[in-house]
Amino acid sequence: MANSTRDYYSVLGVPRDASPEEIKKSYRQVAMQYHPDRNPGDKEAEERFKEAAEAYEVLRDPEKRRLYDRYGKEGVSSTGFTGFRDFSDIFHAFSDIFGDVFGFGGPSGPQPQAGNDLRYDLSLDFMDAALGTEVTLEVPRVANCRTCGGNGAKPGTRKIPCTQCGGRGVISRTHGIFQITTTCPRCQGLKEFISEPCPACRGEGRVREKKKLKVKIPPGMDSGTHLVMSGEGNDGVFGGPPGDLYIILQVKPHERFRRDGYDLHLQAPVSFPQAALGARIAIPLLSGSKEIVIPPGTQPGEIIRLKGEGVPYPKGSRRGDLLVEVRVAVPRQLTPKQEEFLQEWLKEEGGEQAAAGVKSAATADAPEEGFLKKIWHTWINPK
Repeated sequence: MANSTRDYYSVLGVPRDASPEEIKKSYRQVAMQYHPDRNPGDKEAEERFKEAAEAYEVLRDPEKRRLYDRYGKEGVSSTGFTGFRDFSDIFHAFSDIFGDVFGFGGPSGPQPQAGNDLRYDLSLDFMDAALGTEVTLEVPRVANCRTCGGNGAKPGTRKIPCTQCGGRGVISRTHGIFQITTTCPRCQGLKEFISEPCPACRGEGRVREKKKLKVKIPPGMDSGTHLVMSGEGNDGVFGGPPGDLYIILQVKPHERFRRDGYDLHLQAPVSFPQAALGARIAIPLLSGSKEIVIPPGTQPGEIIRLKGEGVPYPKGSRRGDLLVEVRVAVPRQLTPKQEEFLQEWLKEEGGEQAAAGVKSAATADAPEEGFLKKIWHTWINPK
């Protein structure tokens, strides 16, 4: 590092809590003040110029700045930074600052660029999302032309250097002690021209296509979940890597099931006699069906939980639960016989509460003889 013992913040004239924007702005001013082109042959200005570059390199980097604030220059040396060897190192490191003012920009010409990421919205049926499936997608994307390899030139031909910039990609103009460098307006910094365009892509080097992809959807997916397919986005430019494909899932609702995380909710309608006396009913599952017991005296809205009958987790063998909500269905129309029995029930409730002595036969395979049994048979066989 430079031999200066001055504090880096003092070198740039900024407070110790200065923001990155303030540090950059101050360095630009100091660098312009002591730039060698403005101070030819001035050794002190050269040292100040190097000193400011060293200070900026440390303070613009969050990790170097943290070490410097805590341990000084010795802490910074642990990162491997030992200062700049000469002016060219400085101009190359800070080309964003010097490029347009002093003409020491970074490398011109086309640079590798990563391809853009893509988004694909995929609508899935409830069961496919819950249990997993495999789908085939046709993804619109931009790909490098296979005929010309992405360079835009007709196979067997070559690109020619730009005649305006001489193949440099930039044009420099001198204004007094300053040299201003700008991108070549003719080749747009690409340095070359295509003499004969590729007929497949018309010289663009890129084509639009629809790529077929087989995608495995893991079990347990839900709306808003996204899957990432690395490298399946648009192709990169000038040798850059391709982007990624983000598949955003939207799951359609189910007519019977409602999902809450990995648990499922299901409403099971039963008749009044079934709820009062108990019954066995069949309910649907994600795969197949199952018979469950409705205990005697089950009230409307009661929940019967079936462990492990919910949605599978994407990883592992664990599953959520199925919560069955009992819904007691009240008939809108009654047969004369059913109405007669209900009237008789009301009379018993309004009279002696001795109906408490009437036992529900639901504890046995069939109801005992008595009023509730009559209701059961009336409801099941109303003729």
